[in-house]
Amino acid sequence: MFEALTDKLNAVFGRLNSHGTITEKDLDDAMREVRLALLEADVNYKVVREFIARVRERALGTEVLKSLTPTQQIIGIVHEELVALLGNEPGHINRAPQPPTIIMLVGLQGSGKTTSCAKLALHLRKRGDKPLLVAADVYRPAAVEQLQALGRQLDIPVYSEGTDAPPTEICRHALAEARRIGATVMIVDTAGRLHIDEAMMAEVVALRDLLKPQEVLFVADAMAGQDAVRAAEEFHRAVGCTGLILTKMDGDARGGAVLSIRAVTGVGVKFVGTGEKADALQTFYPDRMAQRILGMGDIQTLIERAREEMGDQDVKELERRMKTAQFDLQDFLDQVAKVKRMGRLSDLVSMLPGIGRIKQQLQVSEMDEDFFKKTEAIIQSMTLEERRNPSLLMEGRSKASRKRRIARGSGTRVEDVNELLRQFEQAKMVMKQLANTRGRGFLGGLLR
Repeated sequence: MFEALTDKLNAVFGRLNSHGTITEKDLDDAMREVRLALLEADVNYKVVREFIARVRERALGTEVLKSLTPTQQIIGIVHEELVALLGNEPGHINRAPQPPTIIMLVGLQGSGKTTSCAKLALHLRKRGDKPLLVAADVYRPAAVEQLQALGRQLDIPVYSEGTDAPPTEICRHALAEARRIGATVMIVDTAGRLHIDEAMMAEVVALRDLLKPQEVLFVADAMAGQDAVRAAEEFHRAVGCTGLILTKMDGDARGGAVLSIRAVTGVGVKFVGTGEKADALQTFYPDRMAQRILGMGDIQTLIERAREEMGDQDVKELERRMKTAQFDLQDFLDQVAKVKRMGRLSDLVSMLPGIGRIKQQLQVSEMDEDFFKKTEAIIQSMTLEERRNPSLLMEGRSKASRKRRIARGSGTRVEDVNELLRQFEQAKMVMKQLANTRGRGFLGGLLR
């Protein structure tokens, strides 16, 4: 989502760094470019104006410009201000003194509200909760059936009375059911509309007054940009939202809603949806998001996802093979399969710090799903011996015929096979560097 903004900010700071010493005019020129980059990313103009003013004031109000590393200190200030803009504290659920904790999800139709109910229930169950889903959206066609289907798929109970009962009665009975089955969390899917209207708000307020929920989470579509910010404002004014869930964060939106929504509404983001799968909901960490926007990566989130897919023994063996340069094409194929279970490859790659430099080293323009699909096809067309010993494809009289056979089997060209082999040799060098930074890098984090 933030790739365009990240590239522009990195370019600004790269030019600033090339100056050596930095004058006040240099700072103003850089801040003007940062301002333009944020506006192009669809960040609210008032938020941009205040953000730039704070960064400039802090940079001029200290000895930053006279320091030996002025650019790094300015980047540090920008990072701190981004974290403050995004909310400082990671997302968390406020708990009831006695269970169940009641969470209402509100928002417009099409924002992913019903799906987010199920994702949140799964997210909380993984952390030890016993959730109950409540189908209180009796207006949208198939909303009740959708929630019931998601509940069956995830093995999470759903309380429903169809579409004829009033939502207040459904929720009153659902609360009794939650207490009866010992649910620790009750998540209520409320009705949405295509636009905000008085009847909709009156119903949501009535449900809030009845349930007295610990959380009222507004579900916003990150692709909607400033429209999502305005809708969040309206709901917060009427209902008093306690937090936000941003969906479709894996899309190609410019990201302005993420950077605007807390400053405009005063309500922080608690969770973000990063895909269509049921487990594609993550706790929102402002510091990690700020790091990703500035191209610093998000190693901690990557480590957490990798730990779920890879056991300690697998990681230790992988590190050993990488350190001793024994990492081969079969290892690479095995790791791609595991990485794909962690989420969208392009999203994961963006969590690596310095990914722009790595792409440049490997001469790959886009490390996305298509890149890995072609790579998999080529490797799977090799014999096991060739995967374990790629030198067979680089040396000897039979290398040309081997490559032609692999190209035919994978539906690619010999040039593609050669390109993969070259990139693999480059990747081995990068991986060996990562493996030898244990305690500091990605593998070090996995093994701590």
